Amino acid sequence: MDTEASSLTSQPSFRSRALATEAVHAGRDDLASQGLHAAPIDLSTTYPSYDSRDEAARIDAFAATGARPDGPPVYARLDNPTTARFETALARLEGAGSAVAFASGMAALTAVLLARASPGLRHVVAVRPLYGCSDHLLGAGLLGTEVTWTDPAGIAEAIRPDTGLVMVETPANPTLAEIDIRAVAHSCGSVPLLVDNTFATPVLQRPLEHGARIVLHSATKYLGGHGDVMGGVVACDEEFAAVLRQVRFATGGVLHPMAGYLLLRGLSTLPVRIRAASASAAELARRLSADPRVARVHYPEVGGAMVSFEVFGDPHGIIAAVRLITPAVSLGSVDTLIQHPASISHRIVGEGDRKAAGVGDRLLRMSVGLEDVEDLWADLCQALSGGSPVAPARSGGAAGTSATLPGGPPVPPSAGRTAGQEPRPAGR
Repeated sequence: MDTEASSLTSQPSFRSRALATEAVHAGRDDLASQGLHAAPIDLSTTYPSYDSRDEAARIDAFAATGARPDGPPVYARLDNPTTARFETALARLEGAGSAVAFASGMAALTAVLLARASPGLRHVVAVRPLYGCSDHLLGAGLLGTEVTWTDPAGIAEAIRPDTGLVMVETPANPTLAEIDIRAVAHSCGSVPLLVDNTFATPVLQRPLEHGARIVLHSATKYLGGHGDVMGGVVACDEEFAAVLRQVRFATGGVLHPMAGYLLLRGLSTLPVRIRAASASAAELARRLSADPRVARVHYPEVGGAMVSFEVFGDPHGIIAAVRLITPAVSLGSVDTLIQHPASISHRIVGEGDRKAAGVGDRLLRMSVGLEDVEDLWADLCQALSGGSPVAPARSGGAAGTSATLPGGPPVPPSAGRTAGQEPRPAGR
């Protein structure tokens, strides 16, 4: 059994290390001293002890404080050493005091809402667009919460005495709209700001450095990075993490240890994958913005591997015509995925709300992977020819001053915003 993982967070702190170094070593710093190179996978569901009085005391301590138990975790719903390594690593990457992992991103969001609602703070202020299921969870009141939808400028006015949370996603799913995190955090006052950082990852932005108090990830996406593991994680301070652990224990939304291992492994290549995929995404955004078959391209100022674009023709025809690009929901894998949000990821959101948030019927969302950009462009070109007519000639094209993505090629000013619209601060 990996007995050292539970004490990882109490180890002596290292000097400040580059993010690429943290991605490789965080959560693994004790392995060499144990004579190990790869992190162990602990699949135990229960942990034997001959001292039942001590077990009772440890369970009482967890119930009172929510702190991670010292030594073996009694039962796998309390903690798991392999999962703890992933939590430690993600917290370090986000610059957080702690992190708590869950079975999925939605399980993680559910735990946050329950934790904030438990003292009676059931009101949530949120900015659209969000991921479709996040929107549904808030709007349907499934957890007894009430939501007020607003734009960033209206957050302060929307806050009430019973407001427990403000939630934003930036870049947003699927429009890639961006929000100035620092300005929004200021508007929140004492109410915690949750930022869904799934699209940007800590490689491109660390919301806690700009005033957010809670960071949410669907770890299924870029953190895992290979389309073969499902999970969610919340980065925050230890005080809130303790409450989340208690909610996780009570509700059972635990991350499987094998998933914890795969996510820890995924983190080690996260910076390399994000930067490589982002360079290709920026180039595809540049080419799409000049293509007469494309009405509008959305690519965020913060960069990243997501590109959304609206077509003049039939978006379903493009989905049907791709051959190299995978037509599938989800994102963040090593292969490029494309989907039609109005049909899949945001289908659960009412049509009026969906369109008001910018999720139109001709919008396509593409998660750019690690393939050669020329192969991806060739596939897009043939799919666009099959699914979209050529629009009337447009003036301007991609001319103008370029914004440069760190580690990638120039991005045209038309990518990520409508012509004439000023770019929004990226919050980093």
